Amino acid sequence: MHDVLIDLEFYADWWPQVRAVAKIDDDHALVVCRSTLPYDLELELSAVRRDADLLEVGIDGPIRGWARYHLDEQGPGSTSLRFEQEVRAEAPMFVVASYVARPLLVWNHHRMMVGSEQGLRARLQPSAEVSAS
Repeated sequence: MHDVLIDLEFYADWWPQVRAVAKIDDDHALVVCRSTLPYDLELELSAVRRDADLLEVGIDGPIRGWARYHLDEQGPGSTSLRFEQEVRAEAPMFVVASYVARPLLVWNHHRMMVGSEQGLRARLQPSAEVSAS
């Protein structure tokens, strides 16, 4: 699982809402995401940590912050995965939307994360079992 999550360049292969990835260098990539709502979110991701149990990227663009995957091996072929993210709106349009349409944006993000979980499960099966929490 670690190898799949660390390789940003191939996220679009398994995460349907990741529309495109352009590798800048080993630590940076441009990513275009689109969940259910009809807008593309263009982000620059920067590697912060690549430990066996923690992967972290910095996020820059119309939203800014970080995202982390915590991996905890449960036993042979079984890994628990926990995702955390903290971002704030930076672009004026996103600042306004974060107040006006917050429930809709939360729902849209949830749909994106469901796509991530489903895509990751499909990518890892049958080689590993994923327990998302």
